[in-house]
This record gives sequence, C-alpha cells and structure tokens, in this order.
Amino acid sequence: MVAGAGLPSLPALAGEARSYAERLFVFRLVNSLAAPEAEAALVEPAEAGGARWHPEALEKVVAVTEGYPYFLQEFGKQSWDAAPGPEITPADVDVAVPAAEEELDSGFFRVRMDRTTDAERAYLKAMASLGSGPCGSGAVAAAMGKAASQAAPIRGSLIKRGLCYSPRRGEIAFTVPMLDRFIRRSMV
Repeated sequence: MVAGAGLPSLPALAGEARSYAERLFVFRLVNSLAAPEAEAALVEPAEAGGARWHPEALEKVVAVTEGYPYFLQEFGKQSWDAAPGPEITPADVDVAVPAAEEELDSGFFRVRMDRTTDAERAYLKAMASLGSGPCGSGAVAAAMGKAASQAAPIRGSLIKRGLCYSPRRGEIAFTVPMLDRFIRRSMV
C-alpha cells in the first residue's frame, strides 16, 4: 500500500504520468472542512484548555478561513491570544483577524509569492481581480490584456508551482483560500 498527498492537480498529473493511473490509485479529495468539522477543530481544543467560543465568534472564524485547516489553526490561535477571559468573543475575533492575516501574509503567502516571476505575479493579480475563483483562463488573459495563448505558459508555470490548479478544462483556481485576498492586499 502506498499513501500520498498532493494539491488538487494531483489526479490529473498522475493521469498524465501514467495513462492508467486512475485504475491504480484511489483519489480522495481532502479540502477545507465543512462548518461542523471546522467548528469542532476550534471548540474541542479550547474546551480542553478551559475556554469556550461564543457562537458568533466561532461563525466568524469559520467564515473568514473558509474551513481551511491551517488557517483555522492560525485564526484560532490569534483569537485565543486576544481573549482576556475564558470566552472567545466576536470582539476578540475582530482583534485577531488582522494579526492572523499578518501572520499568514508574512509567512504562508509571502513564501509562495517570493518564488514567482513578474509575469506570474501579473497573472495572479489578474486572477485575484476576478474574485476567489475558479475563473475562466480566457478571462484572466483578457484581464492581463493578453491573448489566451500568450497567458497559457504563465498559467502552466503557476500550476507547476502549486499556486493554482485547473478544476476543469479552461478554468483556473487558487489552490488555497484567501490567496486572492492576500494578492489584493499586497500586490496592488
């Protein structure tokens, strides 16, 4: 038995590497957590530490992180640190959001952006201008002022870098939530 993990593009890449890969492997999508699981990921450790989440505060963190596990950890930690008492309140989350975004911006997101070329950053900015995605590859090229054929190599390099993936033919999406917001905040 072999177990592995990868980005959302892994099944397509496996299929390109071996035409019968889809028969050799079972692919399970592990993505953002659904709201009940995301809430449990925040509530259970807090309760074990003698704290509790106000329902509205919990809802805010789950919404802003889109249930992405690492982001839940970061926003949960910052909310915990901001809370003076045993209950984590909506006000604590309001204080925590900028701190959590700064932490992700300076580490998680910045590390990924620092490896990109100017052309890749322009492509990512065009994607982010269209929303959180997925979006049409042609629409991204148009937002860049390029023909789709001119933007295709840039798109391909971003997919290889793991910043984007193609959920369907002609579409492109960010591999992690909130990347579009980071790009709009930092790459204006």
